[in-house]
Amino acid sequence: MRIVYLGINYWPDETGIAPFATGRCEYLAARGHEVIACTALPYYPQWQVPPPYRGRLRCREERNGVTILRSWLYVPRRLSAVRRIAHEATFIASSFANACLGKRPDLLFVSSPPLGLAAGAIALSRIWRVPYVFDVADLQPDAAVDLGMLRPGRMVKALYRLETAAYRNAALVSTLTETMRQRIITKGISPEKVTLFSLWVEPELFLIPPVSVSPAPRELVVAHFGNMGIKQGLDVVLEAARITANNKQIRYLLVGDGAARPALETKAAAMGLRNLEIFPLQPRERFLELLGKSALCLVTQQANVADIVFPSKVLTLLAAGRPVIASVSAASEVARVVVEAGAGRVVPAEDAGQLAAAIVELWQSPARLAAMSAAGRAYAATHWKRESVLPELEARLLSIANGIPLVAGSATVSAAPDQDGMQA
Repeated sequence: MRIVYLGINYWPDETGIAPFATGRCEYLAARGHEVIACTALPYYPQWQVPPPYRGRLRCREERNGVTILRSWLYVPRRLSAVRRIAHEATFIASSFANACLGKRPDLLFVSSPPLGLAAGAIALSRIWRVPYVFDVADLQPDAAVDLGMLRPGRMVKALYRLETAAYRNAALVSTLTETMRQRIITKGISPEKVTLFSLWVEPELFLIPPVSVSPAPRELVVAHFGNMGIKQGLDVVLEAARITANNKQIRYLLVGDGAARPALETKAAAMGLRNLEIFPLQPRERFLELLGKSALCLVTQQANVADIVFPSKVLTLLAAGRPVIASVSAASEVARVVVEAGAGRVVPAEDAGQLAAAIVELWQSPARLAAMSAAGRAYAATHWKRESVLPELEARLLSIANGIPLVAGSATVSAAPDQDGMQA
């Protein structure tokens, strides 16, 4: 099978969907398929193209059996709604031109966001007369409206029209959680056409020592790993650090990068938070080291983020045996998974008081932390093992390429990534 992958993020981008896009393509190549990845120049999450790629309009690379065709895109220094549209539009245009230069594949696998890649997918599908699979990691129009990034109007209506066209023209629509799947179905898409493609956890995460029982009081490192963007609402962590500042044994780490990081650093300095440190995105070994030192990890989202995203850091934290406090909407998929796994606590989104109280409570309960650590790891081992997830992906793609009819109820149990993501 000859597959063209179309997506904005790929290796060496280290967070968000990039590690999983890379893993999928390299797995399929290892299975003997010819895989061509049409992607962008690296830029994420630093929002800066690294020196080896600067000034290039196109480039071709080979890595682990995958042919990588990169194309230029506009990378803004500061994000805004208009600049983000320009950023995505330039990649949509350049990647379409790049793909057109290649040979006809048997199948297109398209990763959204950006939603605009659907336009190229529909055109290429018709030109080549091949099916495409539309993989949805983030319900982008819903997210933009819910987070106030776009106001209802012509632009939003155009995005929803494109979204509908993307789903209806696709041979298969895949997404990350059952709640996201149901939301797509409510947009008028047949249930048997919408499936789940789960992400997975790397085996090395299971090797990190679990959180152990130790007598209280003791030092507690509370960490947030991953993207520092709008969706994360990380001001709540700064406020929790302020509330618990008198407890010298509770320390906070924010590790990662993103559009909100400069503002967070400025605010933390202005608040005089000596119990909180902010680190940039770390190399893999250092990331694993910091993860192992963190006895409690945070997943935060704004209150209006519910079933439109599911951050991949949840998989990473549970596999690593890290107890989680999720400051999220109670209706979110994150809340469901944390509760179902028994891996932590859920507190209301953007409520610093309850977040601080939960942190202090668990600091005083080392036995509960140890139990949550074990429960989360067991859940991850059951649901997100690479050796079961990727063969299912390959089987579905083969069935689409070979024209085998879809079967109702064939969705797999899944969990998922966060385009804004974390190193995992």
